[in-house]
Amino acid sequence: MVGLTATESRNVEKGVFGAALLAGPANVVMQLSWPGVGYGVMESRVTSGRVDLHPIKRQRTTLTYLAVVALGTDEERQIYKKAVDTSHRQVFDDENSRSPVKYHGMNPDLQLWVAACLYRGIEDVYEVFWGGIPEDEREEVYRNSHTLGTTLQVRESMWPATREEFDAYWEKGLDEVRIDDAVREYLMGVVEVRHFPLGLTRPFAGLNRFITTGFLPQRFRDEMQLPWSDAQQRRWDRLMTVVGWVTRRTPRLLREYPFNYYLWDLRRRVRAGRPLV
Repeated sequence: MVGLTATESRNVEKGVFGAALLAGPANVVMQLSWPGVGYGVMESRVTSGRVDLHPIKRQRTTLTYLAVVALGTDEERQIYKKAVDTSHRQVFDDENSRSPVKYHGMNPDLQLWVAACLYRGIEDVYEVFWGGIPEDEREEVYRNSHTLGTTLQVRESMWPATREEFDAYWEKGLDEVRIDDAVREYLMGVVEVRHFPLGLTRPFAGLNRFITTGFLPQRFRDEMQLPWSDAQQRRWDRLMTVVGWVTRRTPRLLREYPFNYYLWDLRRRVRAGRPLV
C-alpha cells in the first residue's frame, strides 16, 4: 500500500475498511459535538458539500478524504488538502449565525478535534472487530495517524506526541462537548439517514440508529439523548460479532471497498482536471 508504514500495511490487510462504514455516523456525531464544528457544518455556505442537501456528494468527498489519508501518497494528500482548503475558507460565522461560539473552517484547533475523533474511531473499529490494535504496534499506528489532521489544517506539531498525551487531549476535549437542540436535530438526520432517498431511509433508519448508538461512547449518547440498555448492548455485541466474522473472511479487495474505489476515483479526477470536492 502506498503511503503506509509496514505496520500500517499489515493492519490494512486485516480489512476493517468496509466494516468501518458502520461506525461513520457515530464519528460524525463525535466531531460535531464541539459547537464550533457542529454549527460550522450546519451553517456552511458551501451548500454543494452539505449532507442535508447533497448526501451522495458529501459521502464521496468524505470517503475520498479517508481513502487518501490511509492509502494515498504524500503528494495526493497535499492535492486533496488544497481542494478541501478551498471549501473550508468559505465556512465562518457571521451576523446571521446562530452559533453560540465563533468558528472558521480553517481553525486548526477545531480541525484537530475532528482528526482526534477520526483516530478514536479507528481504535474503536479495531477493538470491535479485531480485539484492538496490538500493543507493540499501537504507538507506531498512532504516530502515523497525524495525517488525519495534516491533510486538513492541523500542523504536525499539534498532534499529541504519544498515545498517552492523546488521552490527556481527549479528556480535555470532552469538556468542550455540547450538543444543543439545533445540532442534535441535524445529527439525528445523519443517525437516521433522513437525507438519503426515502427508499433507503425507511428500511435502514432504525438499524442505523441502533448501530450508531452502539458505537457512541456514553458521553455522546447522553448529549444526543439516545437511550441505551444492557439488553441493547448485548444485541449490538452479537451483531458486531457476526459482522466481524464475515469481514475477516471476505476477500481483501471487497473488504477495502469503497475506499479503494474512491482512491481510484481521486486519481482519475486529478488526471482529468475535474473538481475533487
